[in-house]
Amino acid sequence: MSSRNNLLLIRQLDSKLQTIMPLQKVMIPKEGWINIIRKTLNMSLSQLGKRMNITPQSVRALELREKEGTLSLKSLKEAAEALNMRLVYGFIPKEDSLEKMVERKAYEMAMEVVNRTSITMKLEDQENSPTRIKQAISEMADELKREMSKKLWD
Repeated sequence: MSSRNNLLLIRQLDSKLQTIMPLQKVMIPKEGWINIIRKTLNMSLSQLGKRMNITPQSVRALELREKEGTLSLKSLKEAAEALNMRLVYGFIPKEDSLEKMVERKAYEMAMEVVNRTSITMKLEDQENSPTRIKQAISEMADELKREMSKKLWD
């Protein structure tokens, strides 16, 4: 895939992810979504179990697994259906965007390579100026970002 396509794909995906960014402020209920929605609807374990074709004890186990973070997406989807809801699933970048994440990784890698080279040159009495080092880091980071090398993630 060309570097232009990579950047385009990153920007398109970033645009999609921006629509769900506000969800990062939503706090997951301490007892889990299934439990709080079931209780808010005043639905018993038996009633939800009947909708899911499982026992009340299995519903309770389901709620506990959600609370512990060990519930499968399939089971979450089934519970959502039984609650007349839809499961929404996604990832939100810890940074502002995927593009920013790539830029940061490219800059870190470039800084490492340029500084290593700079130390070698200094030992050979061919030291570059701080301005030239900054420029080299910037140029290499831009190139790494453009290439989208798999090495960025090592």
